[in-house]
Amino acid sequence: MRHRTTALHRLVVAGTATVALTLGVGVPAATARATDAPSEATATARGHLPGFDAEPLTKRLAPLPGCHAGALVRVDGPGRGPLWTGTAGAVTADAHFRIGSVTKAFTHTVALQLVAEHRIGIDDPVRSHLPDLIPAEYGGVTVRQVLDHTSGFPAPAPTPTPRNGPGWWLMGVTPVDGVRDAFALAAADDDAWRRHRPAPGTVQQYNGLNTLVVGLLVEKVAGNSFREELDQRILRPLRLRHTSLPASGDVSIPGPHARVYVGADEVTRQSPYPWAEGGMISTAADLDRFLTALLSGRLLPPSVRRLAFSVPEVPNAPQNRHCGTAGKACFAPVGLMRLTLADGVTVWGKTGSRPGWENGFFATPDLRRRVVYSLNPNGTGTSQEYTDYVLALVGAAFTGVPPTAAEPADPGHRSR
Repeated sequence: MRHRTTALHRLVVAGTATVALTLGVGVPAATARATDAPSEATATARGHLPGFDAEPLTKRLAPLPGCHAGALVRVDGPGRGPLWTGTAGAVTADAHFRIGSVTKAFTHTVALQLVAEHRIGIDDPVRSHLPDLIPAEYGGVTVRQVLDHTSGFPAPAPTPTPRNGPGWWLMGVTPVDGVRDAFALAAADDDAWRRHRPAPGTVQQYNGLNTLVVGLLVEKVAGNSFREELDQRILRPLRLRHTSLPASGDVSIPGPHARVYVGADEVTRQSPYPWAEGGMISTAADLDRFLTALLSGRLLPPSVRRLAFSVPEVPNAPQNRHCGTAGKACFAPVGLMRLTLADGVTVWGKTGSRPGWENGFFATPDLRRRVVYSLNPNGTGTSQEYTDYVLALVGAAFTGVPPTAAEPADPGHRSR
């Protein structure tokens, strides 16, 4: 049995730390190789991408399933302005929402910009930059492995839930405490953890602890706060005026926004402690602009872009249900996942959640079709119901057919 004093109980509101989902580890396999994303010259949607038809999406929003209180879906394509925008419930098309683990794509992009500037070596041991944070037994884990989720790091420490009592949505931990708690928990179960921990680079297990370490790595190398680097490198250049990473004690969200609940608790105002791993706020229009810039090559030079979109050729950990295709890794160092839809259409994107919000964005590599969605689950549905609805929306936006089921959606507390 584990015995610990978690940092969660030491800090309320003022923290910024990891939340993310990770569900265990896999069995060691062959050392990772990588497959590249389509080059810029051949970046077209594989398979047949039919013309956009709004009717399947309209039917998904009217009526809205009973397990959701609100929804916003935006579909974009070539030209100015969205192809289609749909809302349901008390949500407006310009609503702000907490994007959860969609934040990872921003964080990994900042780190890869530092790689392009030769300030971080992609195969540097992470511990060489953060020796006081990463335990010696993980000394062989590289920056690449942290970015593509093949590090073999342990699961994050438990995060705030209703079990923590009144005001749980305002609780948080600092990034450093979050990382240290995770490694301390693994050390407490030393024998069991050593038996099952995969060697670095041998299996992909989506893990928010990786991105938390990436944010701390950016701060150490750049000599600035992560918020400053994010603002200077992405938010201001792309004019993402409605996108932000709140300060650690800022529980507010700009208007307009939905009011969101988990059970009887209104959690609209909540701690942004997931920080570089899942703490950002944005809008559908801003997320579309960011994804367009990322896939079109505006944010990363060609030399790093190919690396950024390379998916390691390693097994998917048995507990890693994000990728849809059983047994195959899907996450690339840039923080996006590669997903194959009906008719062989390939899209890149990311999902994310915070209490009261379930979000995501996806696009074909050639940007001919992009979708951003933000849902407000009310906690009355099952994990499978939430998953099925998300997949139905994504499928309707691209092909009219849902993709294979991936990681179940969580209406509550995890950042994915």
